[in-house]
Amino acid sequence: MNKYHQVLNRILVDGKRQQNKKGNIHYLLNQTLTLSPGDLLDIFEGHSIARKKLKSELKLFMSGDRQVEKYREAGINWWDYCGSVLVNSYPTYFAKLPKLLERIKREMRNSKNYLLFLGETEAESNQAQCLSLVQFQIDAGELVVSAYQRSSDANLGLPADIYHLYLISREIDLPLKSITLFLANVHVYDTNLEKTRLLLDGMDDVRFELNV
Repeated sequence: MNKYHQVLNRILVDGKRQQNKKGNIHYLLNQTLTLSPGDLLDIFEGHSIARKKLKSELKLFMSGDRQVEKYREAGINWWDYCGSVLVNSYPTYFAKLPKLLERIKREMRNSKNYLLFLGETEAESNQAQCLSLVQFQIDAGELVVSAYQRSSDANLGLPADIYHLYLISREIDLPLKSITLFLANVHVYDTNLEKTRLLLDGMDDVRFELNV
């Protein structure tokens, strides 16, 4: 069982229940998920991930494109419920990433913590981003990526975030040491509980419901 599936299993076994406006959930608080390159390979080989769509999504994020129609044209329809424009959401902040990546590649400072902040307070938003902070550090010539998530849908959002962080790490010409996610609240919606069990039992092509 890869480390991502271990998180799913812990939620099913030890998760607490909570009523939520978007649907009831089983959840765990303050979980840490540290992934080496080998762990990432295990996840990508053992779990179905929409790689092509997520690559396109990240490019659109980094270009700052907030028009939902542009995502739909790329085959990405999970933002349709937000309306026509992503207000104060991922594209607003990921548009800063290219300059940050160029700075990292130019400086390569071991003593520097390179930070990408996502999100603001008291700002209009139709989809508050779950990923709040990404930090890049260089440790003995290797890249260490750390990310804080205020909230993580373990079925849909978490594997997408893992793959996005991996794609971002590849933009920096350094060996990847690890990607660590600090998950303040990681959860499975009740509507996806049975499908999560089927996934962990080895069923292929399990499709989860988007709760909005």
